[in-house]
Amino acid sequence: MSWSRRYAIQSYLLSTVWIAPVLALVLEQLTFRIGYAYQLDLGWFPGFAGGTRDGTIAIADYVISSSIAFIVFTFSSLIVAMQVASGQLTSRIIATALLRDNAIRGSVAVFVYALLIAVAVKTRVDTIPRSLVSMTGILGLLSVLVFMFLIDHAARFLRPVNIVWRIAQQGLRVIDDVYPILLAVSSTAAQKTENLGPPEREIQHGHSSAIIIAVNTDALAAEAKRADAIIELVPRVGDFVAKNDLLFQLRGRGAARIDERFLRNQVAFGRERTIEQDSTFAFRVIVDIAIKALSPAINDPTTAVISIDQLQRLLRTVGSRDLRDDQIFDSEGQLRLIFHTPNWQDFVDVTFSEIRMYGAGNLQVIRRLRAMIDSISHSLPERRVSALQKELDLLERASDELYRFQEDIERSRVSDPQGLGGASRP
Repeated sequence: MSWSRRYAIQSYLLSTVWIAPVLALVLEQLTFRIGYAYQLDLGWFPGFAGGTRDGTIAIADYVISSSIAFIVFTFSSLIVAMQVASGQLTSRIIATALLRDNAIRGSVAVFVYALLIAVAVKTRVDTIPRSLVSMTGILGLLSVLVFMFLIDHAARFLRPVNIVWRIAQQGLRVIDDVYPILLAVSSTAAQKTENLGPPEREIQHGHSSAIIIAVNTDALAAEAKRADAIIELVPRVGDFVAKNDLLFQLRGRGAARIDERFLRNQVAFGRERTIEQDSTFAFRVIVDIAIKALSPAINDPTTAVISIDQLQRLLRTVGSRDLRDDQIFDSEGQLRLIFHTPNWQDFVDVTFSEIRMYGAGNLQVIRRLRAMIDSISHSLPERRVSALQKELDLLERASDELYRFQEDIERSRVSDPQGLGGASRP
């Protein structure tokens, strides 16, 4: 199986709920067969009819009925949560947050495991090991506790502050993976791609249209070194690629020796962007939450301010990293792979542009954006502060256009970490 197919399957499994019940089924079969084979006896679970046959059936019936009710409620609530979250936040959090939540999947696994154990106990009530009867009673009580936990978890999880925090955490991990080198210690001498000359080979995307979700850069760089060539992946992670679009450009003496099929197998495609290697996707999702909160239908600028809080974390982190100029070198310092990644201006644009366009007319939002610029500017090198100063200038020009009264214009030019109510500081 190729790397791209393995990665696509792994990405799919990470965003599914059904895998938890399947694993619970496997675990139940192992538990039942081990307990039945060795006739383990842990003693009767206290408080259930003294271990009689009728008591065992009563325990099993209770666990079966309660587990089914818990499973139905969990999936019904999940469907409602998807509808509410996609309507008020953004539909992109379904795959990035809701379906990847381990608490939800773990709870479903517990309910299914308890249900299957109880069914096995009831169908073999006369020969079942006493240990499995005890386990059934324990699982019945555990399911109740897990269900109560799940209600509390779901209520907290669906709050906008927790959603954007989780997405920001995933984004920080992606930044650490894609840009591991701090800006201050970067010493790689960049070789300009425009001086490399025309490519010797061009490889097109031969399959159906899709989005690039990940690239095996290590394998591509190793193959380029083996063939003494330079491989350029033309689109970036997150780009849409149609059939017959340009995918690779090859340069160097060994360009003709590189297997075209091998190159294609190092690029994973999907129907939608994922967060694992897409360094701007976390920004995109959080910005979508912010601008939807600023829409007239929702009109929730405080959620936009909460989103800006997390954007500040992400932008400060990416601003302190070496964005590596799209080039990957081998151990001998030779350019082997051109892998296009977002530059600093890309991150600044996706962070500010749309929120400014939709939210500059709200005092809370424009003051919070100004506070973010002021805060980040103090910790970044001068060449990156200039892009932030341009955004600050755009904010001021927007306030001049949008606010009728001079007093409001003056308020819009106050840096406030809370948006409103936090500007009076010593």
